[in-house]
Amino acid sequence: MDLSSELSEFLRTRRARLKPQDVGLPEFGRHRRVPGLRREELAQLAGVSVAYYTRLEQGNGKNVSMEVLDSIARALRLSDTERAHLTHLAKPTVKKRQRAANRPQQVRPGLAHLLDALEGVPAFLVGRRLDLLAWNRMARALMGDFPAWEPHERNMARMVFLDPNARDLYVDWECKAVEVVSILRLYAGLHPDDQELLSLVGELSVRSEEFRSLWAAHTVTDKGHGMKRLRHPLVGEMTLQYESLKVSGDDPDLVLVTYHAEPGSPSADALRLLAQWGVDEPVDVRK
Repeated sequence: MDLSSELSEFLRTRRARLKPQDVGLPEFGRHRRVPGLRREELAQLAGVSVAYYTRLEQGNGKNVSMEVLDSIARALRLSDTERAHLTHLAKPTVKKRQRAANRPQQVRPGLAHLLDALEGVPAFLVGRRLDLLAWNRMARALMGDFPAWEPHERNMARMVFLDPNARDLYVDWECKAVEVVSILRLYAGLHPDDQELLSLVGELSVRSEEFRSLWAAHTVTDKGHGMKRLRHPLVGEMTLQYESLKVSGDDPDLVLVTYHAEPGSPSADALRLLAQWGVDEPVDVRK
């Protein structure tokens, strides 16, 4: 991906979402030629010249200092995740990240045993580009027959946008779709030369108008926990908490995701029922 274009579009879309009244500036006139703040207004808030900010928004981040990036991030009211993404785009370390993205990801036997040991808890491992690398029996019973999928199809973004069953599984499908695209955007800032990511984005852009629209919004997020409402054909609707835990070790792009229900809740009863009705045969997650 062209980091200059990515930087330009990210700054432009973040600026467009702010209105003068949001940042304490007077709004003169009813008709503004641009959505959100003007460049000169943003430059004023950040304490930089209009010409300097214009060059940065045009994708020229060469030699920009962290102090200036911090000032612009504060002016744009960026979240911590957005601030980190801005830094990755403006001050990349491409060679190091490219080497990391090209290394195949492996699931250690210890992690595979951990998944198997989490009885009654749907758990799975995702890697770069939201690739689905391993899962336990409960994750398969809850989310789909992963072994039946072709290896290249085992990807959460493909599942959400290309599998019709995903729209039934996720009650709040639109929120899940935004989350998935935002995580991919964040990864793209870290690994702009990942050819598999480029292929994935290209495929999803062609096959899904919704993905194409969300990708153009340049939203980034790195949600580590939260709540999901899932609708299962056997046990009905469940409200589950999820935790996304980064696995310590040599691979920073490996994440363990677990789902659990509030003790004593109807969702906990539904999970127990699903465990009884779920897949009986053992799953070899190392295939």
